[in-house]
Amino acid sequence: MTDNVNRLVTAGRALRSAAPHELPEALREVLCTRYAAETAEFLLADYGTNVLLPLAPASPGTGPEPVPVRGSVPGRAYGAQEPYVEELNGGRVRAHLPVTVRGDRMGVLSVTLPGRAVESAELAELAEVARLLGHEVLVAERDTDRYLRARRTDRLTLAAEMQWQLLPARSCSRPEYALGAQLEPAYAIHGDNFDWSASADHLMVYVTNGMGEGIEASLLTSLGINALRNARRAGIPIADQAALADQAIHAHYRGEVHLSVLLVDIELSTGRMQVVDAGSPRMLMLREKVLTAVDLEAQLPLGMFEETDYVAQEVTLLPGDRLLFVSDGVHAVPSPGGEIYGERALARAVHSAALLPAAEVPAAVLRELSQHRGRPEPDDDALVVCLDWFGRPPVPASGSH
Repeated sequence: MTDNVNRLVTAGRALRSAAPHELPEALREVLCTRYAAETAEFLLADYGTNVLLPLAPASPGTGPEPVPVRGSVPGRAYGAQEPYVEELNGGRVRAHLPVTVRGDRMGVLSVTLPGRAVESAELAELAEVARLLGHEVLVAERDTDRYLRARRTDRLTLAAEMQWQLLPARSCSRPEYALGAQLEPAYAIHGDNFDWSASADHLMVYVTNGMGEGIEASLLTSLGINALRNARRAGIPIADQAALADQAIHAHYRGEVHLSVLLVDIELSTGRMQVVDAGSPRMLMLREKVLTAVDLEAQLPLGMFEETDYVAQEVTLLPGDRLLFVSDGVHAVPSPGGEIYGERALARAVHSAALLPAAEVPAAVLRELSQHRGRPEPDDDALVVCLDWFGRPPVPASGSH
């Protein structure tokens, strides 16, 4: 046990002392010297969550090829968020370990070990090493582009670059909830956006559908999101957040453009939601296997008029509820024959993904949407956010002494 602790301490120290762009190499050295690993590769999920991309090796032309998220062994560990051990020739094994930070799925650490059985304690220890790597990469991204560049299968448009820098993680989780989100086209998004923030008592979620195309749409969304964040960080209720963001957008654009947004504030202790529906994003609820559109009062999008008052409605979540937030690039998409995707087709996609965790649901829904659309790339941004509500676990009663 002491040796295991010492190895973890050594791994953590090596990661913290390494230069931001050299984390995988520093960790590989520890894994090879202290765990007798033969190889250790860090694969990152791309922006579209379609493939796992190996971090660019020091020597061009070496290292593993990208592997699909669906149907591959590393993808199995990524999707299940559990370590998976693969048996290789010569009795060797390769442990695939999810690299995840507070529910945000970054990628997979694949470690090849010589011929021997991998005990559960050692596998758990390696899984902890992968978590340490994830935390350090998150910090290192402030100082290096290496990990952001490694996530790309193609060049991002400037508008997409702006949007991805504005976004939070693509997934997160706490005992009360799990969140997942995905945007299309991942490498050329314009104005759609999501944002979330949690405190000890509340979770706030914003889903936006920006007007326009290209950089202009990204600039509008950036102004709106930052105005909402500024109001949120001042401790202002969501109805007033919407009003202040509305004023900021109108002051700049004078009513020429607007931003559709759905604002949600969930009280974590009770599941009570305050919701402001200011535009086209829609909210649907899957409760006891029945999907329904949540009936909300439609209010004006942000920025249309100089001063607009917004009113929050209350909706209460029950443990086991699943919420879906979708932009008009999902529910209004036509098929090649002109048939609108609509709630019936969306319901089929949601039910097909019923057993998936929240982090995987958006990509699954967007795959169904792509089949309906009849071509891989959409004409408009398509955004899906999934929220699974578990409720706050009861606090165990303290025993008497």
